[in-house]
Amino acid sequence: MERTELTAQDISTMIANPAQMGGIETSVLDNGAGRGTRIAWINTGTGLRYKVVIDRGMDIYDAFYNQYSLAWQSHVGITAPQPFSNKGIDWLRTFGGGLLVTCGLSHVGGPESDEHGERGLHGLISNLPAEIESIIQPDPAAGRMEMSITGRIRETKVFGPSLELRRTISGTLGQPFIRIHDEVINRGNTAAPHMLLYHFNLGWPLADEGADILWQGDWQPRFDPSKHKIFREGGNFRKCPAPLDDHSGAGEEVAFIDPTTDASGECMCGLHNSRIGLALAIRFRKEQLPWLTNWQHWGRGEYVTGLEPGTHPPIGQAQAREEGTLIQLAPGESRTYDLVLEVHSGEVPVQKFRSLFPE
Repeated sequence: MERTELTAQDISTMIANPAQMGGIETSVLDNGAGRGTRIAWINTGTGLRYKVVIDRGMDIYDAFYNQYSLAWQSHVGITAPQPFSNKGIDWLRTFGGGLLVTCGLSHVGGPESDEHGERGLHGLISNLPAEIESIIQPDPAAGRMEMSITGRIRETKVFGPSLELRRTISGTLGQPFIRIHDEVINRGNTAAPHMLLYHFNLGWPLADEGADILWQGDWQPRFDPSKHKIFREGGNFRKCPAPLDDHSGAGEEVAFIDPTTDASGECMCGLHNSRIGLALAIRFRKEQLPWLTNWQHWGRGEYVTGLEPGTHPPIGQAQAREEGTLIQLAPGESRTYDLVLEVHSGEVPVQKFRSLFPE
């Protein structure tokens, strides 16, 4: 009889070292612009394996399912953290792409300056190193299949504001999931503005010509509809196109989405490539992250789409304050955020996922 899933007891009778199946391995890069940067390789034992960049806000860079890469990587690659890069568009100098780049904690959007200060593109948090709090390895012999890495990242200065992100990335040996649990807390003694966006960057071969971009909800283009070729009524923004010449350089299009929820209040988005029989789903709770942004940049050699749950679309702190939507965290106040990424392969799992997005 063919086995479809091994239990902890099954595994414990077959192996001496749990690392034979998967787990978490930490290391330090020793070459190039990322030299000295701490990383953690996480192997779920299912074909899903990914790299957490500990020194870059515990963001996720490489991500693979079997032979297929899931994430887009920019020319920049991994660089060491640049904690003073929060000026203008300097953020782009260290934007390596990867499966997840965190934007915030106090500003999401373009550079701006007002009476509340100067803010660079997408904030500081992805350029700050984490203090590792714990690493928990799976131990099938003890009946434990769970694994996790937890760290604290501090976005702070004397006299404030002082925000802290406590992030746990976890999974289960034998299951193709990535779970992210974040808590943002104001450690200062004055109120602090708060914005947060999860910049998931999906690249080839998962993102390829003809692949389906999956989300539901009312949407609006970022700019005047007359300036959009893709995000307009009648536009084919649900499928990845061939590379576009007018997306060379900084060409892009962006939509802000009010995502539809299921009966439990959960939102779902993702990408499905029928050519390789693979789909990636992203689940999040609307009460925590009420917005979804879809970034499309189809340049030659820079081919990527972003699915980005957030507390806000990337409108910036000034506009959010003007609209009355800017979150102000009181001293000691915290907010939590939970997301799950899951890989679907095989006809039945993929079709079950696709059925959640009626044509």
